[in-house]
Amino acid sequence: MDGGHVGIVGVGHVGMASAAALFHASMVSRLTLVDLDERRAEGEAMDLMHGQALVGACDVRAGGVDQLAGAAVVVLCAGVSQKPGETRIDLLARNAEVFRSVADGLDEHAPEAVVLIATNPVDIMSRIFADLSARPRERVIGTGTTLDSARLRALLGRRYRVDPQSVHGYVLGEHGDTEMVPWSLVSIGGTTIRDRSVLGVSWDEVAMRALAEEVRTAAYEIVARKGWTNWAIGSVIRELVAAVLRDERTVAPVSVPFTGEYGITGPWLSLPARIGRGGIDGVIAPPLEPDEEAALRASATALDEVHAALDA
Repeated sequence: MDGGHVGIVGVGHVGMASAAALFHASMVSRLTLVDLDERRAEGEAMDLMHGQALVGACDVRAGGVDQLAGAAVVVLCAGVSQKPGETRIDLLARNAEVFRSVADGLDEHAPEAVVLIATNPVDIMSRIFADLSARPRERVIGTGTTLDSARLRALLGRRYRVDPQSVHGYVLGEHGDTEMVPWSLVSIGGTTIRDRSVLGVSWDEVAMRALAEEVRTAAYEIVARKGWTNWAIGSVIRELVAAVLRDERTVAPVSVPFTGEYGITGPWLSLPARIGRGGIDGVIAPPLEPDEEAALRASATALDEVHAALDA
C-alpha cells in the first residue's frame, strides 16, 4: 500500500470507476467518497471496503467535503451526465453551476490538495474551477487528452501489431471536437511513423485520418451504446493520481493554462506536462509542423470563444 488520502467528489459512473481502480491498485490508505446523494455514497463505500481482504487495507468511507481535510488529491467528477448526441460543450452551462457549489468547500477543507478535474467539458471546467479556487493553478489539473492519447495508442497498437505501450505519441488541444493528433511526434521504436513504413506497415494518410476521427468520436460512440464512458477514464485517473502520490514526475497530456506557448495565452487545453507531488511543475511545448500548430491554434480559439460566451 503506497498510502495517501484521496477524495472523490461525485460517485457516478466515472467517480466509482476511479475509486475501484485506485482501490484495486492498492494505492491509497484512505478513500473518501463525496456525493449529494449521501446514501448512495455510503452504499458505494460499504461495497468497496469489503474487498480489503483481497487487495489490502484501505479506509473507504463516505462523507461531506469537510471529510477531505488532509487529502493529497481530490478527484472532481461531479456534474451531470453526457446525454446521447450531446457534445461536451453542451454540458458546460449545467456543470459550471455544479462547480460553483464545490470550489469554496474544497478551498476551506482541502486547500493543499491537488485537484484533478474529470468533469466534462474538462478543459473549460478546469479553467472555471481554477478561477473559482484560491489554490495555485499548478495544483489544478484537467485529465485533458490523456484518455484520447490512450485511445490513439490502442488503435495504433492494433494497426501496427504492437503493444500499445510501445507506441509513443499524444493527442493535443481540446479533449473533444477540435482535438488534434501531431503525427510528426508519433513513433514506434524511436521511429516516427509519418510518411514511412514501420514494421512492414506503410503510412496511409487516409487511414490515419480515419483513425484520428475514430479517436475523436470514441466517446460519442460509447455513449450511444451504453449511455456513458467510465472504465478507461477510471484507469487514466488512477495513473494521474499515482503520479501525484508517488511524486513520479510523469509526463502526460493534461489540461493546463497556456501562458504563451505557440503564441497562445489564456485557454486551458492539453500539452505534455510533468506531474508530481505539487501538481504541475513543467509544461512541454513540442516542436510542431505548421499544419499541426495551426490545428492547435484553432482548438485554442474555439475554447476561448466558448469561455468568452460563458462570461457574456
